[in-house]
Amino acid sequence: MRITVDDDLRRSRLTVFFRLLLAIPHLIWLAGWTVLALLAGVLNWFAVLFTTRSPRPFHRFLTAYVRYSTHVAAFVGLAANPFPGFVGDDSGYPVRLDMPEPEAQRRVVTLFKLVLVIPALALAGIFGGDAFSYGGLAGAASFLAWFAALATARMPGGLRNVLVWCIGYSAQLAAYLFSLTDHYPTSDPNEFVREPAPERSVRLRLDDDGRRSRLTVFFRPLLAIPHLIWLSFWGYAIWLAAFVGWIAAIATGRLPDPLHRFSAAYVSYQAQVYAYVFLIANPFPGFVAQEYPLFVTIDPPVRQHRLLSLFRLVLALPAFLVAALLTYVLLVAAFLGWFASLATGRMPLGLRNAGAAGIRYASQTYAYTLLLTPQYPHSTPTLAAPASLEPESEANVPSPTQPEAAA
Repeated sequence: MRITVDDDLRRSRLTVFFRLLLAIPHLIWLAGWTVLALLAGVLNWFAVLFTTRSPRPFHRFLTAYVRYSTHVAAFVGLAANPFPGFVGDDSGYPVRLDMPEPEAQRRVVTLFKLVLVIPALALAGIFGGDAFSYGGLAGAASFLAWFAALATARMPGGLRNVLVWCIGYSAQLAAYLFSLTDHYPTSDPNEFVREPAPERSVRLRLDDDGRRSRLTVFFRPLLAIPHLIWLSFWGYAIWLAAFVGWIAAIATGRLPDPLHRFSAAYVSYQAQVYAYVFLIANPFPGFVAQEYPLFVTIDPPVRQHRLLSLFRLVLALPAFLVAALLTYVLLVAAFLGWFASLATGRMPLGLRNAGAAGIRYASQTYAYTLLLTPQYPHSTPTLAAPASLEPESEANVPSPTQPEAAA
């Protein structure tokens, strides 16, 4: 299943302001359709269990339901602007789902689907891209986008891409639950967002082959203790440096070079510690920002607007909200990746890339707050040229006992 978006980001202020009221007919219709979809989903489950294929009438009905619920979620969350239709036809809608035709499915996966889906449900709770439960990361993105669209009549591209990621994951989860496919949902943002993240002054490079040592994975929290202690001590010093740098930036219009180097090293080191603790990278990192599979590069200091520097902490509050939700994604990805790495000796591609996206955004947020850059964090979750762990056809088809391997 693929989600594609053809949207120019323009928004009508009037329809944005009344978006929730405008969505009421769709939410009522979707609620009634959901009852029928649940019944059809149960019947389809039995059909797939006995015949290995979804009967075409059930498949058409449930596919239309998943498409329609995706359109409603996109409309409510401002990921799309037009008022959607009521029948799940996406031929003229900017957010489209390419759903698979009925295909042979494995009986053992179908039989234990409600157990296998638990890890995906944990991630879906953080993403929150469902039309009825618009919370979590999707809820934060749509909340911030509402104000931005009212002010500028445009949807911020980064927030739209986050919403596409969340909505696409929910659509894959629905297709899996309704037995339209036995391909496990993937949390890899590159599978949902085709737009690359824009070049920023704070960049993340990830060069990781996915292999993990089971022994170091099992004891990862204990092994990370020295780094966490050192990071906390460094953190006390960084806020003192941040205050001095804030005064200097207001007075001179730029952060002094020594303070820039010190703060940039802290942001880079913090990213490496997070990558190690949360299994996004495998080697034990050094105690200063040095070469590592996950490395954050920060451009040299430039002149910044004094007024924006004065109110930097206030301006950074929306970014901290998004960063907090992406941190929850990172935590869940690490938790599921811990079991997968112990079982297979590899960190799943989707979980690794989802976690790396969270680390990159957090690094951009800290860099912006510490006046290392005047560029606001960009929330597009895709990773530039990510290292490949395994063929996609294998990454998304877990064994019945390892659903988290494709999560």
